[in-house]
Amino acid sequence: MFDKLFPKFFLDALNNCPVAKINEIRLRMNKKVVISVGGKSYFLAVSGLTGNSEKAILCDKNLILEVFKNACENSVYAFSNQIKNGFITVKGGVRIGICGEAVWEKNSLKTLKNISSLVVRIPREVKGCSLPILSSLFLQSFQNTLIVSPPGAGKTTLIRDIVFELSQKNYCYNVLLVDERFEIANSFEGFATLDVGGFCDILSGVSKNYAFENGIRSLKPDIIVCDEISGERDFSSILTASSCGVNLLASVHSKDLESLKKKKDFEEILEKKVFSRFVVLSSREGPGTIEGVYDENMRYIVQ
Repeated sequence: MFDKLFPKFFLDALNNCPVAKINEIRLRMNKKVVISVGGKSYFLAVSGLTGNSEKAILCDKNLILEVFKNACENSVYAFSNQIKNGFITVKGGVRIGICGEAVWEKNSLKTLKNISSLVVRIPREVKGCSLPILSSLFLQSFQNTLIVSPPGAGKTTLIRDIVFELSQKNYCYNVLLVDERFEIANSFEGFATLDVGGFCDILSGVSKNYAFENGIRSLKPDIIVCDEISGERDFSSILTASSCGVNLLASVHSKDLESLKKKKDFEEILEKKVFSRFVVLSSREGPGTIEGVYDENMRYIVQ
């Protein structure tokens, strides 16, 4: 998946690493390249991973520009909507976070320029990772479930596998997968490149607000799945779907349940007990560590 993204010297260095276990690659202007493997960070040297910064590859402006242009397939304009939202998603589900200078036009963010750092995040299918908690998400039928996780703790991987396992176990739910950033299914030219089972209708690259409003009306979903809910519009969409009798599987960035309770604009969702299952993740024993499953009253059910 890296062949068309990185220059040859960089690929040669990566090939000396456990490529199948890489979670993240960080490129910062005039700083040493950092690789995350299994939640642990290392420097990247020509010989592979190292803890010695003196041996590490230095990221310069040319490397950042080359990776950025490759990610955009040499057409920055074609990716302008993603860029202004701070990321680019490339084939294989790889999402590249972008840092640089914001360009504003008529009080609206137009794009980012003078790119100073890129964060290359690599999705991993971990088949079966949801099995230890899957049965706890049912009470006669699938319960509205919220994955609570800090960044990088495996929430998207868990969501993907829950959807996959629903299909594997022949739960014939019509699932509407809202893949706003192309990370869950990573559809490419209409085909999901990551396995989300056989009962999914996938809406990619659209806002949750659009997907919820139009999907409920036209696709008759039993379950709507989305990642990283935040802000008033997302929360409003969640409340609307719940009131329409559609089940939900979603995730939110939060350290734990206590932090979740303090989230701005989230009070109504908690007060109305929209979610009857909370799955808390951490990276305590590596990404995907399940700290527990809790009910609508945030009482512990199972680890």
